[in-house]
Parts: sequence; C-alpha cells; structure tokens
Amino acid sequence: MKFLLLAPELFTTDSGIPRCLRLYLKALCEISAEKGRVRFVALNDANIDSADLRHYTGPALAEWSACNRDKRFFINEVLRLTHKTQFLICGHVAQLPVAWLASWLRPKMRYILVAHGIEVWRPFKFWERRALKGAHLILCVSEFTRREILKRIPLDESRLVVLPNTLDPLLESGADAAAISTSQPVILTVSRLSAADRYKGIDHLIEAMPAILKAAPGTKLRVIGRGDDAHRLQNLARDHQLGAAVEFAGFVSDAQLRHEFARCTLFALPSQKEGFGLVYLEAMAAGKPCLAADEGGAPEVVDNTCGRITPYGDVPAIATACIAMLSTPWDADAIRERMRRRFGFETFRENLKKLLTP
Repeated sequence: MKFLLLAPELFTTDSGIPRCLRLYLKALCEISAEKGRVRFVALNDANIDSADLRHYTGPALAEWSACNRDKRFFINEVLRLTHKTQFLICGHVAQLPVAWLASWLRPKMRYILVAHGIEVWRPFKFWERRALKGAHLILCVSEFTRREILKRIPLDESRLVVLPNTLDPLLESGADAAAISTSQPVILTVSRLSAADRYKGIDHLIEAMPAILKAAPGTKLRVIGRGDDAHRLQNLARDHQLGAAVEFAGFVSDAQLRHEFARCTLFALPSQKEGFGLVYLEAMAAGKPCLAADEGGAPEVVDNTCGRITPYGDVPAIATACIAMLSTPWDADAIRERMRRRFGFETFRENLKKLLTP
C-alpha cells in the first residue's frame, strides 16, 4: 500500500495534533514493509531536520514537503503526490477539502480523516461537509468525538471508527525509571496557560488547594506551562494565600517533564474539552494516577483503576478526589500495564493496519 499523510505541521510545535500525527507517520512507515511507500506534506513546517525524522520514519519514507505556511504550494504538492497514493490520511479537517479535490482527480484513491477533538466539535463549512461525505473512513480519537461529529452532519455511522491515540515509544521507554521519592505530596498539572484554554481547569485546581492542604498539609501543586493567562493564575494563588504551596515552573524540556512525572504523587487535569488527552498517557507511563473531568474524551482514557473522574468545575469534588488519591496506595506497575495494553504504540499500529487493509 502507498500512503500520503497530510499534516498542518509535524515538528514546528509540540502540541497535541503534531505529536499524534508523528506517530501516524511512524505507524505508516512500519506498516509499509516495502521501500518508498510513504510520503507526507506538512503545511506549516519550514524545514524538517533528518534527526527529527529518524525516530518516526524508515526505509518506507520516499519523500516529503515542508511548505512553510504556503497554502498554494501545499495544494500543488498534495496533487503532485497523489498519483503515487492509494490511501491519503488527512491529519486535520481544515485540509480535508484538499483531500477531496485530490480524490476527484484520482478516483481510485481513498482518503481518511483523523478527527482529534475540538476542531470537529463545531458546525462544518460547505466544503468540509462535502469532503466529510466522501471520506472512506473518519478515525475518531474517542467515542465522544465520534458522537460530536454525528450530531453535526448525517454520515454513514460505520465509516466513523474510534482509534484512540497512542504514546510515543520514546516517552514510554523513558518512563520505566523508578519513581523519585519526595517527602511532600506533589500534584502535577501540565497545560498551556492561555486565556483561550481556561477550560483546562487549572484555576479549579488552585481553588481546591486550601481544602487539600487542610487534609494533607505540605502538599504542593506544580503547574507546568506558560501563556498569557499565567499572571491571572498566579494572582488567584496569591488571593487564596497559598504561598509556596503552588509552584509555577513555566516551560520545561521533555527530559525535565519526564522528571516531573517521576517525582509527582498524582497528575491532575480536570479539563472540559479534551478530545483525548495525551498527557494522561504520559502520566500513566510513569505509573502515576490521573484526575480528569467528566467531559470530552477524558473519561475514555482515565477510569477508577488508574485515577478518578470528577464533575467539571466542581471545586469541592476536585479537592475530595485529590485528598482520596493522595492517600491511596496506587499500583504503579498496574497503571503502566493498563496504559501499554490499551494505548501502547504496537496496539495502535496494529489497529491502524487492520483499518487500512483492503
């Protein structure tokens, strides 16, 4: 099989969608045993370092284009490469009309959409609707995302398939180190601290800290991330007189983030709009329990065997859950094994292979 992957970007940023699509690229290269069977076009990447590609590709990668945000060049490159393609995998709904156009020119080619979350939880534009109706498959990262699409457009439900995200094997292999002991309980959260992402629930965690500290004195909340909402959140912590109990660590490297997961007691992100929540997998790979909200796709990732689910925005419930989790003797090996069994890369690759097999 010959594959063409379309991506908004793969290496320009390290946000959720590029991270997911890098693993689609890796899986496609491993599925395609023969040399020269995989190509990709990335819209926003200006150039791609071979060192970045090394982990995610192999002999199956034939060529690629980094379009440096040039939409016309992107479209031309997609159309140029489709004559060598059996399956076009589109990594974002905004690029799906280009996939539809390519299929109109190459009727034997099938195209597939990867539907991540919030980008498809909305009304669709005319050309997006047209393209969605022509898609061979729509791979939804969660059942919640699948339902949200079907609410907005009538489609053959059999073409919408749930394929959960996976964890980068690099992160999984680096998570086997023994947990770092700490004398203080540590609640870790990782998020963009932007006004547009207030639904992540970081303010709810801060507001829960006074009750948590009464039950578990010495507990720290470590906030990893940066953005234009950081100052408001810092003021919120000051208003609650939390002092050193809340630490804003800002941006950290991947290596430091693995250290943060290793040293924390639990991970918490009580977010309202996670299509899936890759960061929960990173925490579970380190053997850490997770707290999530009962919204979006998060309840499909976190359950009572590896954490707790609370009502979104319910600060007393968040505090109660964190207090209970801090006193629970969690089995780190069982959490890691559940993550690998349900969301490991090999499972993801084999499920994708089955879906792409004619």
